[in-house]
Amino acid sequence: MVAVCAALLGGCASFSNDGGFDAVRQVARERLNQDLEWRRSAEPGGGVSVRVDELLAKPLSVDDAVQIALLNNRGLQANFFDLGISEAELVQAGRLPNPHFSMFRASRVENGVREFKIEQALTFNIFSLLILPQAVEVEKRRFEQTKHVVSEAVLRLAADTRKAFYAAVAAEESVRYMAQVMEAAEASAELARRMAQVGNFSRLQRAREQNFYADAALNFARSEQASFAARERLIRLMGLWGAQTTFTLPSRLPDLPKAAEDLPDVEAVAVSQRLDLLGIRVQTEALARNLGLTRTTRFINVFELGPARVLEGSRSEPYKNGYEVSFELPLFDWSGAKVARAEAIYMQALNVAADAAVQARSEVREAYVNYRSAFDIARHHREEIVPLRKRIADENLLRYNGMLIGVFELLADARAQIASINAAIEAQRDFWIAQSDLDMAMFGRSPASSPLPRSAMSSGDRAGGH
Repeated sequence: MVAVCAALLGGCASFSNDGGFDAVRQVARERLNQDLEWRRSAEPGGGVSVRVDELLAKPLSVDDAVQIALLNNRGLQANFFDLGISEAELVQAGRLPNPHFSMFRASRVENGVREFKIEQALTFNIFSLLILPQAVEVEKRRFEQTKHVVSEAVLRLAADTRKAFYAAVAAEESVRYMAQVMEAAEASAELARRMAQVGNFSRLQRAREQNFYADAALNFARSEQASFAARERLIRLMGLWGAQTTFTLPSRLPDLPKAAEDLPDVEAVAVSQRLDLLGIRVQTEALARNLGLTRTTRFINVFELGPARVLEGSRSEPYKNGYEVSFELPLFDWSGAKVARAEAIYMQALNVAADAAVQARSEVREAYVNYRSAFDIARHHREEIVPLRKRIADENLLRYNGMLIGVFELLADARAQIASINAAIEAQRDFWIAQSDLDMAMFGRSPASSPLPRSAMSSGDRAGGH
């Protein structure tokens, strides 16, 4: 009967066709409108490589960059294998330990006849069969929690890629404007040098113009360095190398929306759909069931039963048939420490869950305020500062044409106008980054948040050595 039960249970514990990946893919489709692929072999994915090359053949959009990262980032691929590990633990939990076979053999010669004593037993761990449903339920919840964690990693990679894309585009745009500032400063410095040579410029005035040029050259070098670093970060997130790194970015950032989103219920929406909170909830439920399993196995966690036979005498004697029972006697260790540890881990998880809810509400409030502030600042640059600088530049050009101001005042104004445009680019970049942070705060934990404690996340918190 025990063997039949073991066979049936072993047949029920099997791997799924998707390995839990369909749930993660569904999150990517619903929340990002992007595709995912899990490369389960060491061979390079031909279809993925073709898709990546097609997206890189044209100027990248932010959605293209996110799609490449989701398909090509090897760190994300490594996270997908957490699903395989967790499902393997679930399948293993649904299978009984192998039966134990034991044999004792002894003999001696007495009165010229060899006498034997042979004992043979085949035993099964019946206790594992009794607690198997509870152990399987614990692993099911762990598997669900792993799906949430991997899905959150997908969303975080998408958010990081969006932020890196906007930073790289803004950095390249800033380089072009800083080059214009340097050209204007260089022209001003050269004119000052020539005028000083003919005695129409003082040494102080020439030094000032030369200093403007030196500062402009330094800022241009720094902008080139920042642009290179921003592009390399985007390359890393997209998992590119070799010739793939020569992709083309757009010449400018996307325009600001007409109005910022109004999200009055941002906290409630975030708490209801954040994957980190859902994962912590599932983890806490798993720990609660694990605590019950630990209490169940407190005194006895091994109980083996099976048929046995014994031969005593000569080899021609018949075997005596019977059964063998073995179990652990709780004489020295009453498992109080094991239960106390499980209870402490569970209470720790309850406090982590409560703290995560507080952190989530604060994060999403902060992200929303940053988003609205970034929009107001970027709009102020677009609608007030840049038009004013342009109006001043136009007026100064008229005064220069009327010989009311000199060329140095005109060049200085040109530098100021370009600097204001560069500040507007940075404000526009900050808005798109703030929107990416808000999207991430609505769906999952921000990178600065603390993860679950190691003890609460450990997969080794199983009872009874099952």
